[in-house]
Amino acid sequence: MEKSVFNNGFLEFLETEEEHTINNQKKLIKRKMVRRPPGVRALILNKNDNQKILLSKEFRYELDKWDYRLPGGKVFDTLGLYKEAIARNDVQKYVDESVAKEVLEEVGLIVKSQKLLKISHDGAGVIWDLFYYEIKDYEESLDGAHLEENEFVEGYVWKSFDEIIKMCIEQKINEERTVGVLLSYILEHKNN
Repeated sequence: MEKSVFNNGFLEFLETEEEHTINNQKKLIKRKMVRRPPGVRALILNKNDNQKILLSKEFRYELDKWDYRLPGGKVFDTLGLYKEAIARNDVQKYVDESVAKEVLEEVGLIVKSQKLLKISHDGAGVIWDLFYYEIKDYEESLDGAHLEENEFVEGYVWKSFDEIIKMCIEQKINEERTVGVLLSYILEHKNN
């Protein structure tokens, strides 16, 4: 059971009752939660050097500065559209479709194929999933990037695995979930 306590069209505050089995005992757990629509991130590998990843340089209002990021963005424009997809049980379809759209918008690349790497769940009390995709097959769009209003991306750069590790340590990549995904990916694929 879930009850919406407040909804501003983008965030929703919920009170939930969920049954969980813990140590072979069923427990009814009551929680207060916040939900927002999911996002996507694209880990794009350089076609000529699979130990280089594309990073965009984007102005982030919450940081009030430029930040290096994996290209990506939102899946649903409103919480209502997200909730409709939840009810139909087809959220993943929209997530998959949004990857190519966001990559084209932000860095002007046309995605030819994509592979889901990881779903990062935000944590206790917050439902905000980020879906990370690996992209190895793409081509450049003749039209370049198509940024949304109030979205500022100052191009993109290819960075080696070692450069990205250094950027993570020096906090030049500030989205902590992305830092974790990048470092895990690099550790798994370095020197392969």
